[in-house]
Amino acid sequence: MPQPKYITDIGKISRIPEKEREKLKAITEKFVFRVNDYYLNLIDWDDPHDPIRKLVIPNEGELMEYGRWDASDEDTNYVVPGCQHKYKTTALLIVSEVCGAYCRYCFRKRLFRNDVKEAMSDVEPGLTYIAKHPEINNVLLTGGDSLILATPKLRSIFERLRAMDHVKIIRLGSKLPVFNPMRIYEDKELLAAIREFSDAERRIYVMAHINHPREITPEAKRGFEALHDAGAIVVNQTPVLKGINDDPAVLGELLDRLSWAGVTPYYFFINRPVAGNRDFVLSLEEAYRVVEMAKSRTSGLGKRIRLSMSHTSGKIEILAIEDGKAYLKYHQSRDGEYGKFMVLDCPEDAAWFDDLPGSEKLWVKPNKKTAEVVSVNEMPDMPRQRKRSIGG
Repeated sequence: MPQPKYITDIGKISRIPEKEREKLKAITEKFVFRVNDYYLNLIDWDDPHDPIRKLVIPNEGELMEYGRWDASDEDTNYVVPGCQHKYKTTALLIVSEVCGAYCRYCFRKRLFRNDVKEAMSDVEPGLTYIAKHPEINNVLLTGGDSLILATPKLRSIFERLRAMDHVKIIRLGSKLPVFNPMRIYEDKELLAAIREFSDAERRIYVMAHINHPREITPEAKRGFEALHDAGAIVVNQTPVLKGINDDPAVLGELLDRLSWAGVTPYYFFINRPVAGNRDFVLSLEEAYRVVEMAKSRTSGLGKRIRLSMSHTSGKIEILAIEDGKAYLKYHQSRDGEYGKFMVLDCPEDAAWFDDLPGSEKLWVKPNKKTAEVVSVNEMPDMPRQRKRSIGG
């Protein structure tokens, strides 16, 4: 199958009525828009509420005043340009600000803006830092989308990391397994690189971002198989999103189809309170109920999933929400509070850890570098397409 054609001008998507396209242009002037014809063909254009459409086609709710650009305070985790070190054994290399798909719910929506630059074309500072910190045993290449990088660039990063005996796991965060699976199964050099640097001692993981079962097409399954054959392990994480997958039948089918394809269900996330994302937000109780009903429909393989919040202080697992109480545990902790159990009142409209009364007493806030509340309409105008070199 040929590589898909990418589209960055919403005015060229004729399946959207012209009047609606004109309205959406105002959003694409604020936030980057990029899709491809393969993924557009997954949309049921006769359904105005189609979930695949909502994932990638802008919506007017993106201009609502809501949330912060950096809802988990990632800016406080940078140790050198382009490298975050929040948890003891894990480092993040922000290797690309460019995505294959600009998912409209993205928690790094700040990277949709041209005035933000967190990824580094030169990853040397991050690699040097990781080499000097033997406690780091796994490294996540993220962004943006790590598989947007050209294969020679990826191979060079693999080589550098594999020269460090303490780095046992390399993780690749990517939407491309379902957004452009051809990039995977048609790139023999990429598969050869994974095969060379992923083995029984030190494995490469692909952290897929699959939000809906309809994304698991024959092409996507071919991509999964190619990754498996090359020695990679594929796992999946997705937020629970209002209007997209907040249906127990949909989430249950997603868990089943992932398990059948050999893709490990890893995390369901609470959607972070990020600027422009109000339309996708569920309350904590709604998300918990949907996930528990979805798990009741699947096997023990699907039930491995964890429902978590990626909060400033760590990954907080939601164990239960019953009778107005939230029962929580630190699954990961910035401050070494692993396993800490918490019981807090849970108002019906609470949608994030900070919305729970008393939560502010349970963690220490880092120094802030970002505004608390953002008015999207105060942003500077931006071109619709970035002109930044990637994968060089």
